[in-house]
Amino acid sequence: MEKMKLDFQDRIAVLKFNHPEVLNAVGDEMLGDFNEALAEIKNPANGARCLLITGEGRGFCSGANLSDEGRGEINLRKSDVLRTTYHPLLLELRDLDITIVTAVNGAAAGVGMSFALIGDIVCASKNAFFLQAFANIGLVPDGGSTFMLPRLIGWGRAMELSLLAERLPAEKAYEWGIVNRLYDDTDKLMEGAMKIAEQLSNGPKSLGLIRKAYWNTWHNAFEQQLQLEAKLQSEAGRTKDNREGVAAFLEKREAHFTGE
Repeated sequence: MEKMKLDFQDRIAVLKFNHPEVLNAVGDEMLGDFNEALAEIKNPANGARCLLITGEGRGFCSGANLSDEGRGEINLRKSDVLRTTYHPLLLELRDLDITIVTAVNGAAAGVGMSFALIGDIVCASKNAFFLQAFANIGLVPDGGSTFMLPRLIGWGRAMELSLLAERLPAEKAYEWGIVNRLYDDTDKLMEGAMKIAEQLSNGPKSLGLIRKAYWNTWHNAFEQQLQLEAKLQSEAGRTKDNREGVAAFLEKREAHFTGE
């Protein structure tokens, strides 16, 4: 892999967009590397229990690469690439059994904003910004933006971001609830994001079930969600981590979860 960097640090898979010359804009090679990286992350032999996604250099991900081998974002979206490449990738991220932390260290524009918002915990440095850039080049938002944004920040703000295509500074994104944790600079961002990822990576197996429950709540009726909670609770109750958690509580000690 050249356009993505993957490093396993204990139980944390650290994945970086790696084309800093174009603020980590997404091209064909990066998409291929992303899929290869996900296969490695999902491999139980690597022991990943949390995924941390960030960008190399000054940007997180600035969207699709307009100059990628002369094809660019406009041509990409006239083809079936969204259906055949982006959609399976985003669905794989949604369906991961481990938690995801995103550390937004700079521009998160276009589909890069979608990748940022896929995080269960979204961290950002104060110099970062978010941008629904599509209207600037005569396109519509994609990457799941029109699904996630109105649910995260409401109809009016989602419309504003998409129609006016204005930058949303990280501090404003924090006020709106897009960002969970805000840091003064990139160094503090990575330190804080890694600390969160470490906590999640040492957590119980039920964390993956929790993220599954919340992803499903966006389209389930109340009755369906109650049924899903019961199903997931039954699954969680059969784990070694549940037995360890209960034992630790009764013995008044810290629990030591193994993700099993």
